[in-house]
Amino acid sequence: MNDIPNSIEARDRAYQLHPLVDLRKHETTGSLVIDRGEGVYVFDIEGKRYFEGLAGLWSVAVGFGEKRLAEVAKAQMEKLPYYHIFSHKTHGPSVELAEKLIQMAPVPMSKVHFTSSGSEANDLVVKLCWYRSNALGRPDKKKIIGRVKGYHGVTIAAGSITGLARNHASFDLPLDRMRHTNCPDYGSAALPGESEAAFSKRMADDLEKLILEEGPDTVAAFFGEPVMASGGVYVPPENYWQEIQRVLKKYDILLVADEVITGFGRTGNMFGCQTYGIKPDVMVISKQMASSYMPIAGILMSEDFYAPIADESSRLGVFGHGYTASGHPVATAVALENLKIIEERDLLGNCRARSPGFIAHLDELSRHERVKTWRGVGLLGALELHPTGEPGEAGAAMAAAALEEGVIARAVGDAFCLCPPLIITEAEIDEMFAAVGRALDRLG
Repeated sequence: MNDIPNSIEARDRAYQLHPLVDLRKHETTGSLVIDRGEGVYVFDIEGKRYFEGLAGLWSVAVGFGEKRLAEVAKAQMEKLPYYHIFSHKTHGPSVELAEKLIQMAPVPMSKVHFTSSGSEANDLVVKLCWYRSNALGRPDKKKIIGRVKGYHGVTIAAGSITGLARNHASFDLPLDRMRHTNCPDYGSAALPGESEAAFSKRMADDLEKLILEEGPDTVAAFFGEPVMASGGVYVPPENYWQEIQRVLKKYDILLVADEVITGFGRTGNMFGCQTYGIKPDVMVISKQMASSYMPIAGILMSEDFYAPIADESSRLGVFGHGYTASGHPVATAVALENLKIIEERDLLGNCRARSPGFIAHLDELSRHERVKTWRGVGLLGALELHPTGEPGEAGAAMAAAALEEGVIARAVGDAFCLCPPLIITEAEIDEMFAAVGRALDRLG
């Protein structure tokens, strides 16, 4: 390794394994090195400025370089840099954040448990569903239903609920207890003349058919994002969540709302559940909770979900689960301050105010010859490109062209996805979409 050049790019290629890349290709192409951030922008080590059109990874609500979060982190580091919540121990920041989240929840919730990532959180919910079924004397009620193109993380259980082939291939996933129902992509999957409401009813009928085929007494839970973001930004059609909840209630199946991306203002409400009338048994949260300034996630659970778990732990004498960093004092302190900023600066109001312009730009660009359609809600959207060559080729070309124009975004297949920080201004939206338009023109 002594012949490796000293540049950070070369050392990165030599020593670090990156997610979501062709690893052999990466050994040649290397990485874009981001050096600093400010507001809605990040800068590479050469000083070039980029509009962060995906808010990092769907997550930096308050923008980059927020000094209040840095100051809180420093103060907590100096006071209590680490402690755990094992064996009847606790500390102030984790208690205060848990209390705040219970107060914010869109439906009555009983307890919060913190993790370090959304993947961990979803994985834990699966464990708890199984634990709860055993506690209730239902040892066969263990299957979990996700959706095609749904995304819930990459750990073994969460990756199995995820409905994307790239997260399954050669990992021996999904686990055999996991099933998948259809993606509610009205734009591509609707029958000729089928209304959104009729399409939603058909999606619910498909779910019910799957439940009956598997056996209702074997299905524990259904996992769903209010808006399917990482799979390509699929906004639920009219009555979709009402129809899905009707079926789940009929067969006593738990509803887990994955709010990792939609939570804390992304759709214009504090939670996507409020936007779509979802009443979950469990909510999974992360990303915008701390604007990803610290790695933190969590689950909120109803009393009906929690009580059998508590009873089972009493029978066994211990709840045999825990993470070293669960409720980390610095992470929980930063998250609490981040939520204060979201409320004090009315970033939900800003999302609602900026959303019409954001959506109008998506609609306008959908008329470009390269664009097939658009999808969006709040400050979350996608342009679906006409395919060219292999699946995903058009999306990858668009993401590369946008990068040349100074916009960092995400291609998911042939969907070009945007999710800017919630602090964005009208002028910044115009600037971002002007660059996206130039990127489309680059494609020819």
